[in-house]
Amino acid sequence: MESFFPGQARVLALWEIVSVVTSCLIVEWVVLSFAGGSKLISAIPILLAWGLMAFSYRERGETLYEIGFRTDNFLASCRLLLLPTAAAVLVIVATGWFMNHSIFAGHFRARYFSLPIWALFQQYALNGFINRRAQLALGKGLKSIALVAVVFALLHLPNPLLAAVTFIGGLICAAVYQRQPNLFALALSHTVVSLTLAVTISPNLLNSLRVGFKYFG
Repeated sequence: MESFFPGQARVLALWEIVSVVTSCLIVEWVVLSFAGGSKLISAIPILLAWGLMAFSYRERGETLYEIGFRTDNFLASCRLLLLPTAAAVLVIVATGWFMNHSIFAGHFRARYFSLPIWALFQQYALNGFINRRAQLALGKGLKSIALVAVVFALLHLPNPLLAAVTFIGGLICAAVYQRQPNLFALALSHTVVSLTLAVTISPNLLNSLRVGFKYFG
C-alpha cells in the first residue's frame, strides 16, 4: 500500500467502500428477490465483502486494536455517546407515547437477544472499515463523517423512518469513532437505541424494521 501516490490511495479507499456497500446491497435487493432468501447464497457476497476487508486490513497493517476492538478508551467513548443516546431514547419514547398513548407499542421478540452481536457487526463494518477508508479518502471531519452517515442510511432504504434514524445515528457514531475509536461502546449505544425503537414504536410504522426487498413483503 505504501507504493500508491496520495491520489491513488484515496481512489482505492473509495473503491473499497463502494465494493463493500455493493455487496450489502446485493444481499438486500438481489438475493432476497431472486434467491428466495437462501442463506447460502446470501453468504456469498457477504463473505466476499468480509474477505476484501480482511485483505485490506492486512495490506495496510491495521490491528484489531486500531480498528476499535479495545477496552482502554471504552469509558471515554461511552461518555461521548451518553448524551446523544439518552436524547435519542427520550425522543423515541416520547414519539411512541404521542402516537400510541403507550410506551410499549412494539413487541419484544426473541431475535432481539442477538441485537448486541448484530450491532457490533454493523459498527465494525460501518466504522471499523468504512469510516477508516472514508478518512483515508476525505480526511477526518465533516466530509468523511457525512459519507459514513449516507452509507448507513442507504443500507436501510426504502424504509423512510429507519433511513432517517440511521442517517442521524451514523453522523453521531462516525464523529465519536473519529475521536475515540471503540466499537464496543458504539455497539452498546446502537443496541440501546435499536431496542428502544423496536419496542416503543408501532411495528406498522417501522414495517418490522425491514429494509431492502424485504420491506415490500
